[in-house]
Amino acid sequence: MTSRLSGCGTALVTPFSLHGAVDIGSLARMVNWQLDEGVDFLVPCGSTGEAATMTLEEHVRVVRHTAEVAAGRVPIVAGAGSNDTHKAVVLSRELVTSGATHLLHVTPMYNKPPQRGLIDHFRSIADVSPLPIILYNVPSRTGLNMLAETTLQLAEHPNILGVKEASGDLGQIVEILRHRPDRFSVLSGDDALTLAVIAHGGDGVISVISNVTPNLMSTLVALARAEKMTAAREIDNRLRPWMRAAFIESNPIPVKAALGLMDRITPTLRPPLVPLAESHIPALVAALVSVGALRA
Repeated sequence: MTSRLSGCGTALVTPFSLHGAVDIGSLARMVNWQLDEGVDFLVPCGSTGEAATMTLEEHVRVVRHTAEVAAGRVPIVAGAGSNDTHKAVVLSRELVTSGATHLLHVTPMYNKPPQRGLIDHFRSIADVSPLPIILYNVPSRTGLNMLAETTLQLAEHPNILGVKEASGDLGQIVEILRHRPDRFSVLSGDDALTLAVIAHGGDGVISVISNVTPNLMSTLVALARAEKMTAAREIDNRLRPWMRAAFIESNPIPVKAALGLMDRITPTLRPPLVPLAESHIPALVAALVSVGALRA
């Protein structure tokens, strides 16, 4: 697992029962469906997976069950981030025996350390983690942007093997791509920028929308990586209405609503998240019909 992580990875939702417990049966079905549809790796317990509202026991159990069902077919990139460096280290160690192959560590939210604090945070984790680290830069959630120069400094660490870049700043992402080490993956963290990031030499995407459209998103990434850009653009254009609808409210509210309409999961969310507003459902349904996820 020291080679560059690439392709389409799904930032998995965590299915919950009507009463809010982790629904292991639905999770297993989601994992098998994702892999049957061609997804290249899975990312449980990230922000899409509502990790912020899970207990440590639930977190480890979801990662372990995802890995057990995947049974070595694809890498498992487990969310392990915290805005407390010590807690991030503890969680990383807890996930060692879970079957994860990589750990995803987000920039610390709320604390908002300076860039040198980010370097200390991630190096402290990477120094002791028995699994390779993928960085996650998502300023819209953390209130903090990790600059290209910071990412590139961290990329020199032998146990830091990539970044999920969700800054929305294509110029920043291109700067990372221009100077990264060969072993360092650059993955789009924004579905809408996937094609552009791969066109500039990126390795793929950690996708939200592939929860609902795994085959289409995996095909888009494969075509783009093969430099078949005309065919990739056609799929990208087809997916655009769903990309917009998937973020009509905070992720994962729309994607769970979509999976509920498709009878894939019970669309339960944990507070403070709430169900999709009724006013948004017609747009969501129209988008799902347009990509073939629902029948008209």
